[in-house]
Amino acid sequence: MKTELEALLAAALKRLGDTGRLAPADPATIVVERTRDAKHGDFASNVALRLAKPAGRNPRDLAAEIIGALPASPLVARAELAGAGFINFHLRSAANLDELWRVLEAGGKYGRGTLPGAGRKVILEFVSANPTGPVHVGTGRQAAFGATLGNLLEATGHVVHREYYINDAGRQMDILTASVWLRYLEACGEKLEFPSNGYRGDYVRVLGGNLHAGRRDAFRRAAAVVFAALPPDAPAGGDKDKYVDAIIERMRALLGDDDYRQVLDFALAAMLADIRTDLEDFGVAFDRWYSERSLATSGAIDHALEVLRGQGRLYHKDGATWFRATEFGDDEDRVVVRANGEKTYFASDIAYHLEKRERGFDLLVDVLGADHHGYVARVRGGLVAMGQPGESLEAILIQFVSLWRGTEKIPMGKRDAQFVTLRQLREEVGTDACRFFYLMRGHDQPLDFDLELAKSRSNENPVYYIQYAHARVASVMKQLVAKGYRYDESTARSSLGLLADPHEQAVLTALVRYPEIVRQAATNRTPHTLVHYLRELANTFHTWYNAATFIVEDPALRNARLALALGVQQVVRNGLGILGVSAPESM
Repeated sequence: MKTELEALLAAALKRLGDTGRLAPADPATIVVERTRDAKHGDFASNVALRLAKPAGRNPRDLAAEIIGALPASPLVARAELAGAGFINFHLRSAANLDELWRVLEAGGKYGRGTLPGAGRKVILEFVSANPTGPVHVGTGRQAAFGATLGNLLEATGHVVHREYYINDAGRQMDILTASVWLRYLEACGEKLEFPSNGYRGDYVRVLGGNLHAGRRDAFRRAAAVVFAALPPDAPAGGDKDKYVDAIIERMRALLGDDDYRQVLDFALAAMLADIRTDLEDFGVAFDRWYSERSLATSGAIDHALEVLRGQGRLYHKDGATWFRATEFGDDEDRVVVRANGEKTYFASDIAYHLEKRERGFDLLVDVLGADHHGYVARVRGGLVAMGQPGESLEAILIQFVSLWRGTEKIPMGKRDAQFVTLRQLREEVGTDACRFFYLMRGHDQPLDFDLELAKSRSNENPVYYIQYAHARVASVMKQLVAKGYRYDESTARSSLGLLADPHEQAVLTALVRYPEIVRQAATNRTPHTLVHYLRELANTFHTWYNAATFIVEDPALRNARLALALGVQQVVRNGLGILGVSAPESM
């Protein structure tokens, strides 16, 4: 309905423009919102107020002209001038009933439409966790958010490509490689003290054992040789970072580059397979898994640096190559090539984003952890420096997750192995509860995940409550058959006017808001808007269900009520589908 009213206003403004009474208007100025008070109509627009000043017009006079230019519509009973220049729309009494029928006819496509700017190619990068451990509950929130945002963007007409950026280069991969090798040495029978700054999770011990099972003693070196003359570890008063870096260098020296790479590739392949399985089981799929290492082998980093050099954005100091980041709002310039010739993470990041643009993507959406705030400005500055529009990059920062079991907060930390994996969470509460609970709050707010609530099968559990609405309708349709009746679509359509009970009107009003909610959630990047809407719709439906009898003797009323119930079921199913949550037929 909102879309249709915006189209009416756009047509009115075009009429005024064609007659020379108003300059062409930007479609973004046309905003229609539901009114809070039914006395002011069903919808209202402030478009006249927004256009009056640049047009040098009185807002009330302009609003009256716009109303006069509105085309006739079967949706609108009347449009009236209000206040300082608002336009209030009163819909026909049958408008909601007509929309209910659209729900039933459109089925799974109901609520899908287009936004201004739809059709743009969007590359959505999300999760992109370092492949140094299993997917944990914090990363799970990014996965649920990114997957749902992709669904919302597609539902509003965007072309979406989903991508996982594999951080398979750099120090963290080296630490994982050394950690797996040390566990491998233990599997070979070597006795050693595991470094305090290594990856200590059980999964590393499993990887070490698997490496030994496959390669036997091929990479074995005596522990005494490995640890000879190393600096002290932190527990002995040393520096844990220097200690693990020394182990990495010793490993390289003892194994040589080829064997070192074999161990690294083994660990990387195993972790990526584990991550991919976890995410696929979580209902999250990617169109491409993009290797950071490929940026170097493909020449993408060198290409980006050449573009910056051609723009005069690089300079040399202390043997290193620097990017003039302060010219683009950063607090300091950034090294892109170290004095030893090694490219930095920052060089890889800006090369990756330039490569996205050169692949033809209009909008680059990055879903990142909350600790990436400074990173965003730097990458955007790099894009601008390379001649790309800064607004082509949109970064969404996801706040952290705290896991609670009753009143007990569960500690989490990947390096010291104090974490709960996404797989463990799914096994305990189920995929549906995981997806739903991750989306219950805005991404910019920390999330407390209540395990006990997520597992409960009661009306207090919001995902259960919503799914139960869907299952209840399925149950009603089974009861219908058991009583010897059938749903008659023709009778239902001709009898919708019987849905006059206040509970039925409340359900209708809630139901037809669905397309607006999908559009709002996509535009504002707020999947939790859809979550809250589905809870409200389910509550309205359950209230009606408890107050009414659906399978009555009167065929006209029976079929009208069944049509409304089926409409609710369809919208619940569509909304849960966007969230990645199932819609069961029975519970």
